[in-house]
Amino acid sequence: MASTSRPRTVAVKKKPKKKDLPATLVREFRALFDEAKKFTDDQGRKVTSAKWGVYAFYDYDGEPIYVGQTKESLSTRLNRHLTNQRTDAVAMRILDVFEVAELEVWPLWELEDTPAKRDNKEAFAKSQRILDANEYAAYLQAIANSKFGAILNEKIPPVSEPIELPTPYRFPLISDETRAERGHPDVRIARRAETISRLAAVAHERGEVSAGLRRVIVIQAVRLAYKAAERFKFAEGEDAPDPKAISVEGLIGSVLYPTDDEGTGD
Repeated sequence: MASTSRPRTVAVKKKPKKKDLPATLVREFRALFDEAKKFTDDQGRKVTSAKWGVYAFYDYDGEPIYVGQTKESLSTRLNRHLTNQRTDAVAMRILDVFEVAELEVWPLWELEDTPAKRDNKEAFAKSQRILDANEYAAYLQAIANSKFGAILNEKIPPVSEPIELPTPYRFPLISDETRAERGHPDVRIARRAETISRLAAVAHERGEVSAGLRRVIVIQAVRLAYKAAERFKFAEGEDAPDPKAISVEGLIGSVLYPTDDEGTGD
């Protein structure tokens, strides 16, 4: 006798979209980053579409933490730093993406038509010198604006003659809610301690690392010590400590010139 019962239907689960998989804070960060990449200047150009340019990252205190250059387009380079995590700075644990709260870019539109190096070495080299000079100017500006007089670049940009930077564009990468939650001093102290631990592990495991990376370990330690001291003073009902209480130059010397093994900037 044939069965008259109906076969059960099994609900087919729909795979989630990749963009919906990251945590809420990550999605928020990337949404604000996407907004920054869509921003256009008064000539209708997306500022991060510039092929040649310089960029800087700032932490939750507005403290400059990293400066870099690119000739593969600002958006491509920034994507590698902030989303794909494929740059040396991120892979080596020098740059903690979760410490990045703001982004600043300086597009160099005048270099847009630079020929490929294989087509015109002289023209390419001239553009590279201009790029290096802008990166060094942005680096010096970051050093001047840092309460510690130092940032987290493993490679110090090539020393160049002083120039005036082009118009900058600065963008937030976190919301006010995230700043209140993840910007809490205890969270940041724990995060910095974890970051310096990972960075020290890289130095330990690889053994032969650059002097620049070892310099960054010192600077990260200074940043951690200051944030911990700042929190201690707050708990005691006292004013924040003077950042000059820790002399970075006294610990590692000048941060204005590359060491012998640093080469050119990142």
